[in-house]
Amino acid sequence: MERECWKWLLSYMKANVTLDPDTAHPVLVVSEDGRNVSRTDVLQDLPETPERFDTSHCVLGSEGFSSGRHYWEVEVGNGKYWALGVAKESVRRKGRVSPSLEEGIWAMELHGSKIKSSVYNFYASPRARLISSWNFRRIGVSLDYEAGQVAFFDADWKSVLYSFPPGSFSGERIRPYFWVQGSPLRLCS
Repeated sequence: MERECWKWLLSYMKANVTLDPDTAHPVLVVSEDGRNVSRTDVLQDLPETPERFDTSHCVLGSEGFSSGRHYWEVEVGNGKYWALGVAKESVRRKGRVSPSLEEGIWAMELHGSKIKSSVYNFYASPRARLISSWNFRRIGVSLDYEAGQVAFFDADWKSVLYSFPPGSFSGERIRPYFWVQGSPLRLCS
């Protein structure tokens, strides 16, 4: 079954996702090529704009999607504090943002890990959780805009981690979403 799901995913267009530095919280450092993001302890002197997250340590992808099926991978390495997924273009950027469908965010999160297991949260309604003795190092994200479908994959083992129930993006542009607390993230090419 898992292999069949992976073959089905091959029909998705590989997205060349880069990070939008104009949306990055001032403690986030986006690499010049837009493929890496890490957290610093010092606020950067960046212009305050409506696009920039001011409280939550988030950044959006530069690309947005309003149709089609897309797939990209993110290297999370051994990181223990991160979230990734997709968000509506209109996602709130000012004040504290909690990943949730109500906020317009479809995401998975790792918020720490224990000695023998890691707990991955999926911001569905009701919330879903995956407890694994394995730390996933590369996460695949798929977006089927017309079906309103977002899914996450273990990109190394080619297996489905979680698929959100189909919903609607209400005709709004959808962008890749990242929360960076302590772990750098790298977009795979």
